[in-house]
Amino acid sequence: MASEKVETVVAGNYVEMEREEEGEPNCAKTKLSKLFWHGGSVYDAWFSCASNQVAQVLLTLPYSFSQLGMASGIVFQLFYGLMGSWTAYLISVLYVEYRTRKEREKVDFRNHVIQWFEVLDGLLGKHWRNIGLFFNCTFLLFGSVIQLIACASNIYYINDNLDKRTWTYIFGACCATTVFIPSFHNYRVWAFLGLIMTTYTAWYLTIASLIHGQVEGVKHSGPTTMVLYFTGATNILYTFGGHAVTVEIMHAMWKPQKFKLIYLIATLYVLTLTLPSASAVYWAFGDLLLNHSNALSLLPRTGFRDTAVVLMLMHQFITFGFACTPLYFVWEKFIGIHETKSLCKRALARLPVVVPIWFLAIIFPFFGPINSTVGSLLVSFTVYIIPALAHMITFSPASARENAVERPPSFLGGWPGMYCVNIFVVGWVLIVGFGFGGWASMLNFIRQIDTFGLFTKCYQCPHKP
Repeated sequence: MASEKVETVVAGNYVEMEREEEGEPNCAKTKLSKLFWHGGSVYDAWFSCASNQVAQVLLTLPYSFSQLGMASGIVFQLFYGLMGSWTAYLISVLYVEYRTRKEREKVDFRNHVIQWFEVLDGLLGKHWRNIGLFFNCTFLLFGSVIQLIACASNIYYINDNLDKRTWTYIFGACCATTVFIPSFHNYRVWAFLGLIMTTYTAWYLTIASLIHGQVEGVKHSGPTTMVLYFTGATNILYTFGGHAVTVEIMHAMWKPQKFKLIYLIATLYVLTLTLPSASAVYWAFGDLLLNHSNALSLLPRTGFRDTAVVLMLMHQFITFGFACTPLYFVWEKFIGIHETKSLCKRALARLPVVVPIWFLAIIFPFFGPINSTVGSLLVSFTVYIIPALAHMITFSPASARENAVERPPSFLGGWPGMYCVNIFVVGWVLIVGFGFGGWASMLNFIRQIDTFGLFTKCYQCPHKP
């Protein structure tokens, strides 16, 4: 009976919204809008999580395998996939706890999107809010930068008449159109198409590599140095750390409390794409990948490869929107227009957010190494350490544990088991992810600057005769 009451409180506003929509005229335009635009189901959340998680990092995982070696690459994918699913679950628990408390106080969220820093503020106070805001916004900023860099890197393999920097200018303008997408509630068709695109690309990489076979004299010498090893490991840490937008995806659901296992199921599907593709490309090309962070650069140009490039370009546009939309919300709240219903006014106000992203993508066009750097310095805290610490502190009082909306899974042995897992996550990511990973990634990143320079026109481009 108690769980039914909680569900009513948590989903109350969304039930009211659905009733309002039921009262609208049942015309063809409304039906199409509901079909393609208004997504709030469990399936929509699953498509959003799976589509957002893999993105362009699919093309850099073979590069990580060349740094780690085959065995470590597979183990790290499985390990960080499980750890990422765990911390996404923690974020969902904290979101439901925060929202339930607020809605018991009669707070209305129909015109307000709850974000991670607000959850931290409501449960732990302003200092946690500020820490969460800093790490989350910085990570999403560079996450958006990485999508622009990936767009330029990919299109170059179809049309090399323009250098990658020029393509970055062009795609920066294209990606700025995401200011017109109001929220994650409106990503239904994009998330669905995005997953189809990455599925095609992953299986293209796998099959094309197997058909191509191993290059003459192929070597699989990884791991060779500590720097390369931990750089590759933190790229995989970044791969399964895509849930900086978990709260916004949950908030777009009609019943957010059903999110619990969605991220885990999405991760299992993503592993069916990343493990075969990374293994096959590394098997075929070996150490050549150490100087080719984009896997598409080594495969011969065919219609299938060009299709994969185009689909990934479209997907990176979608993922740019996923990463940038929470930043739009923060900016809207800062300037005081978040709850306005004028789409044009909100779109115009969002444009300044795109400018620094555009600029940073031109300064640091290091496709591949930038993933590891962002993973070690930002994802480690945003996605792993802060959620685990926040969960432990939120439920440290006995009264909070007794009145918790979500109880620990029984197979863990209750609260003690949950605390043990959280302590392990914090310790591992702090030492291995942030410590060793940060050291290795920064050395590798500085090496890219020394080799290619800032504002480089064409990172890792083959020399033309």
